[in-house]
Amino acid sequence: MPGKNYVAIEGVIGVGKTTLASLLSKKWGAHLKLEIVEENPFLADFYQDMRGHAFQTQLFFLLSRHRQQTELKQIDMFMERVVSDYVFAKDRIFANITLDDNELTLYKRLADLLEREVAKPDIVVYLQASLDVLMDRIRKRGREFERDMSREYIETLNEAYNYFFFHYKDTPLIVVNTNDIDFVDSTADFEELAREIEEHEKGTAYYVPIGTRA
Repeated sequence: MPGKNYVAIEGVIGVGKTTLASLLSKKWGAHLKLEIVEENPFLADFYQDMRGHAFQTQLFFLLSRHRQQTELKQIDMFMERVVSDYVFAKDRIFANITLDDNELTLYKRLADLLEREVAKPDIVVYLQASLDVLMDRIRKRGREFERDMSREYIETLNEAYNYFFFHYKDTPLIVVNTNDIDFVDSTADFEELAREIEEHEKGTAYYVPIGTRA
């Protein structure tokens, strides 16, 4: 996979980004970098009272994601492939929908400084899904801190992700609607998607799964 030694998978909560990142890292023998979510001490309170706990939750995630991303500098990405289940820029998506104007101004000053120290992926894979599919997947995986997520919050987040990646130009991008793809149980689906990632060179591509092609 020449020129694609750093691959990042992104998408809304429950869409399957960690699963795909894990499968790709195994296939390619790559280093796997997973976002640490559960260690955020403010997260449970945030889902109970988003307005009251948004700022501290967001700052913790920003600093945690920055620490994880700067750790990638210890990996020689010219010699070893890396697959991550998030991009650092995702933090701004959450900040824009949870923080008030004053908090967002302060947040952006700090984020701008930290982002300078973070390497950009060689390619990003954005996984999409409908709201109903996302809610079903979140319910099935049964994480304690996700039980109080409202449908309205996931809908807002889904729209924010779609808006962000519709305007995304920083790296080559593949957009994958996961409603009709099963890269977990279908070897054909997974291998086809992995091949698409390896072959995509520049710009934005909208991937159509095998089973949905006319």
